[in-house]
Amino acid sequence: MANDELYTPKHIFDALKVIFDVDVCAPKGGPLHVPAVEYFDEDSDGLTAKWFGCVWMNPPFSKPSPWVKRWLDHGNGIALLPLSGNSRWWRDLWHSEAGVLMVEPNTGFINPEGGEQKIMYGISLWAIGNHNIEALKRSGLGHVR
Repeated sequence: MANDELYTPKHIFDALKVIFDVDVCAPKGGPLHVPAVEYFDEDSDGLTAKWFGCVWMNPPFSKPSPWVKRWLDHGNGIALLPLSGNSRWWRDLWHSEAGVLMVEPNTGFINPEGGEQKIMYGISLWAIGNHNIEALKRSGLGHVR
């Protein structure tokens, strides 16, 4: 799925002002704009690798469910996910302790060629852990529930 290879724009990280211990879903060659100390890409399989500290997660939108479960179990980080209120994984998030912020519609993401690509569906930022929820609130990116 083409949307699985779209990367988070830099302005989101600039607003969050969080240094992540690990990006668990980085593109090959490392994260683009993600302020992370370490990263897991497809070769190092972030879904099964040992997560630690504060994680950044922008998982494959074609199959976020196992990633969301792992993120909730880990309990420390920020995730960028599609809005999908009819999905079980989305309801699990909604009923968790995580904070959520709806990202502005038509946010431009970065495609593998380095160009901007807008997506046609809603995006949300989720935070778990007090420090991360506070980062969402301070970000100025929108209202946090």
